[in-house]
Formats: sequence, structure tokens, C-alpha cells
Amino acid sequence: MDANRGQGGIQLLLAAEQEAQHIVNAARTAKMTRLKQAKEEADREIAQYRTHMEAEFQKKIVESSGDSGANVKRLEQETESKIQNLKEEASKISLDVVDMLLRYVTTVKN
Repeated sequence: MDANRGQGGIQLLLAAEQEAQHIVNAARTAKMTRLKQAKEEADREIAQYRTHMEAEFQKKIVESSGDSGANVKRLEQETESKIQNLKEEASKISLDVVDMLLRYVTTVKN
């Protein structure tokens, strides 16, 4: 009788192991399916976001291109003003620079 009981216990353990393996396989399959679904959802969201950002970018380009003439004129005025300031600063110190250069060139050191 002990042999029958041991044999039945082993059969019971094998059946439980097979059932556990089926449960693990089902869970693994469900997990893979959910991961694939999540990846597809993320890809769709990324595509939507990219489309939205591209539309915003194009809108800003259109808005700013209308002002490009005004921007160019403003930049030209700023550049001209900066050039004028540099010329004024250079004219203030040019005599000092010339004197310094002449002093260094004409001074002989032993």
C-alpha cells in the first residue's frame, strides 16, 4: 500500500507541476502581449507628439518669416550702431596707441 500511496503522491506532484507550468506559460504570454500592446501605444503617442510639434514648428516658421524684413532692418540698424560705437572708441584711443607704439619702437634696450 505504501508503494501505491507513493506512486499517487508522485503523480499528484507531476500533475501540480504541469499545472504550474501552464500557469507560468499563460502569464508569460499575457506579459509579452501586454508589452507588445504598450509598445504600440507608445509608438502611436510618439507619432502624435511628433506631428503636433512639427505643426507648431511650421507655424512658428510662418509667423517669423513674415517679420524677417523687419528683423533684417533692425539687425542692420543695431550693427551700424555698434560699428559707429567701435569707431568712436577707436578714435579716442588711437593717438595713445600711436604714441605707445612710437615709444616702444624708438626705445633701445641693452
